[in-house]
Formats: sequence, structure tokens, C-alpha cells
Amino acid sequence: MLKIISRRAYSLIFVLFSVTFLTFVVSYLAPGDPILNMMGGRQDPVRYAFLKHMYGLDQAWYLQYFTYVGNLLHGNLGFSFKYPERPVWELIASGVPVSLQLGFLALSSSIILGVVAGVLAALWQNTWRDTAIMSVMLALYSVPSFVIIPVAWAIDLALYNAGLPSLPVAGWGKPEQVILPVFVLAAASVGFIARLMRNSMLEVMREDFIRTARAKGLPWGMVIRKHVLRNALLPLLTVLGPSTAFLVTGAFVVENLFAIPGVGYLAVQSIGQRDYPVIQATTLLLALAVVIMNLLTDIAYTLADPRVRAE
Repeated sequence: MLKIISRRAYSLIFVLFSVTFLTFVVSYLAPGDPILNMMGGRQDPVRYAFLKHMYGLDQAWYLQYFTYVGNLLHGNLGFSFKYPERPVWELIASGVPVSLQLGFLALSSSIILGVVAGVLAALWQNTWRDTAIMSVMLALYSVPSFVIIPVAWAIDLALYNAGLPSLPVAGWGKPEQVILPVFVLAAASVGFIARLMRNSMLEVMREDFIRTARAKGLPWGMVIRKHVLRNALLPLLTVLGPSTAFLVTGAFVVENLFAIPGVGYLAVQSIGQRDYPVIQATTLLLALAVVIMNLLTDIAYTLADPRVRAE
């Protein structure tokens, strides 16, 4: 177990440093001057030179990168270009709890709904109920979030105009403001997990040990709970990491269209403002979330499957 974790941890460290390098290079090569953008219409050469020196932008790019990495190792993310008096970590810290809540609710909802839908579809194989469930799941998986959002808004507006209960389409904090963003963010993952779960259930149900359990006279419900479901859930563990990455990328769209003050919202706003320290920090933070989730997925799969431990 420790050997597996250490090997994964070494590779994940390389991934994180690769992300820092790529993000830094893209920010460095991006068009426009962040100092001029910060100064606005005031073209003061003395202040321009002072700000450029203060942020270290008057150095060669590789020196800037080494300084950036050195600051990262000391937990220093730098200062914002848009708000020079505010550290980047202070800006990010306000959005991290919101993004964690949104991501946790979306991931939990997608797993629960996807597993239930996949199990029911497998038990009702080749019936109209199986076809109906898989058709809905395929639609959720195929339609991107930026298409689902306008449809959800239109339905919500129709309910509001008809005097029926409706949901808020912006903001965060109240229970009613959570439903639409979580639904939109979890929609594609629900469809993917349901289809994966159905295929996994059908594959396990065809195994010899399932037929043996039935031949011994075990009730079908007990066979499903103790034998089929337990083995069918193993492939689900392998997709938790990619599902988290999918939710992270989808959070950029959802947080901005629903005006949710999370890390994704902050990242998109920083791109428009050429606030490169914030862009680099948010990208690194989201990459770290995906990396940690992949590591936890590997650990969970190792614990759940004895064959992996034996290897």
C-alpha cells in the first residue's frame, strides 16, 4: 500500500510542477501588459517602472518563474494585479468554501442518482423502463451544461410567469439557490455513471459465481445486494478521478452563469482583468484538487480490490 501511494505521490508532484510551468508560460506569452491594464488611463513612466519592478516583471522570464516557484514552496501566491494591496490567497480563500460545497454536492448527487439509475436499468433490462432511463441518461450525458442552463432558465421562468413555485437563477447561500447549479453541474456525470453502472451490473450478473449463488437457493435480492452490487461498484471507483476533473471544468461555466462566487468565477473574472497571479493560483488550486482526488481514487480502489493489493 505504501509503495503504491509513494509511487503515485511522486508522479503527482511532477504533474503539479508541470501545471505551474505551463500556466506561467501561457500567462507570460499572453498579449497585453498587465501593468498598463492596472494603471488604466494614467501613463506615468515612473509609476510604471516602479510597479513593474515591484512585481518582478522587469526580470527575464526564467528568473520570474524560479521566483514564482520559490514563493510557492513557501506558501506565497503573490499579490493581485487588480487589487495590489490584497494577497492572492486572500482572494482565493473567499471562493474555496463555495466551490467545495458546489463540487461536493454535485459529486455526491451524481454518484447516488447515477448508481440508482444504473442498477434499476440493469434489473429492468430490455424493458421500456430500461429504455426510458437510459434515454434520459444519454441526453444528460450528451448535452453540454451551457445548453442545459438556458433550458433550465426557460422552464424556471415559465413556472414563475404561471405563478408556480420557481427557483432563483443566481446567487449562493440559500437552499433554493443550490438546486439548479448542482443539477446542471451533476447532469453529465449522472448520465455517465448510470451507463457505466448498468454495464457493470449486467457483466457481473453473467458471472459463474452469481449462477452458483442462485443455484444454492439464495434469494435474488440478497444476491444483488451482497454479490452483484459489491462487485459492480468497483469500476465506479476508477472514474471518480476523471469525474472530479469533469466537475472542475464544468464549475467554470456554472459558477459564472449562475453568479456563484467560487474559484471558477474568480478565475474567469481574472482572465478578463489580466490578473495573472490569480489565474495561476486558481489553475494550480483546481489542478491540485484533481490530483488529490485521483490519489484518493487509487487508494480506495486498492483497498476495495484485493487483486490490486496482491499485485
